[in-house]
Amino acid sequence: MGNRVSREDFEWVYTDEPHATRRLEILAKYPEIKSLMKPDSNLIWIIIMMVLTQLVAFYLVKDLDWKWVIFWAYVFGSCITHSMTLAIHEISHNNAFGHYKSIWNRWFGIFANLPIGVPYSISFKRYHMDHHRYLGGDGIDVDIPTDFEGWFFCTAFRKFIWVILQPLFYAFRPLFINPKPISYLEIINTVIQITFDVVIFYVLGIKSLVYMLAGTLLGLGLHPISGHFIAEHYMFLKGHETYSYYGPLNLLTFNVGYHNEHHDFPNIPGKSLPLVRKIAAEYYDNLPHYNSWAKVLYDFVMDDTISPYSRVKRHQKGKVVLE
Repeated sequence: MGNRVSREDFEWVYTDEPHATRRLEILAKYPEIKSLMKPDSNLIWIIIMMVLTQLVAFYLVKDLDWKWVIFWAYVFGSCITHSMTLAIHEISHNNAFGHYKSIWNRWFGIFANLPIGVPYSISFKRYHMDHHRYLGGDGIDVDIPTDFEGWFFCTAFRKFIWVILQPLFYAFRPLFINPKPISYLEIINTVIQITFDVVIFYVLGIKSLVYMLAGTLLGLGLHPISGHFIAEHYMFLKGHETYSYYGPLNLLTFNVGYHNEHHDFPNIPGKSLPLVRKIAAEYYDNLPHYNSWAKVLYDFVMDDTISPYSRVKRHQKGKVVLE
């Protein structure tokens, strides 16, 4: 396979992730950042408006020709859907109602999940907390691709297919890497979501349902916003495992592009992450970062030295406490 990557190209490290150390240094120098660790009540109204917008879209596409259903699913629905998954990301950090009302955040996440079409919110919360606590943890962090993904998707064409199928790999990867018992909230999430999907089908018809589900599949696959999946932690530069993105798509994604800042301060809502960078500029301005998620996708597919193996993996030390 020439210079193609192999399993040995996982970057195995035995050190702690860098974010905890940088967090302590920044807080010691800029204690005022603690004032940013508070919920963002604007999230509530933004998410409600996004859900209502998709409901209107479901109505508007119900009588369109199929080609226009798929067209609008990709051009519009996919953007709203992907944005909604990142709203759920914010909710998973209790940024809507705060940590003292964590159950309110769980119920609100189930509500935000509705226009996505697939039950997602509660399970995402459980696995995403592991991602923060054990970044790159072998057998724990399900953001790390499986050995099969790294082995098989190693050519430009196969990596292109892998990008298209990203939502499926993210959905099923936890079952192979870190399966967990189903919680009662996951059951509730699933029942409510299926009920909502059935109502959409019976009230508005099959085209509205396809628009919703196609928007999810397309929006989380080959889509400019999906560049963040790869941009965040794929090691384009050896020794750097987290990268920020400072481009315009942060406006649609609750500033998830500010990813170094987010991992340093996961309790700070996305709207305040640019302020974190501004306050502690010397810690972030010299880190490698991106200005285009579309270019990240292109480079990932075309660069022979980059593959799903291009991640940092850690052997965990001490006791592991999972969500």
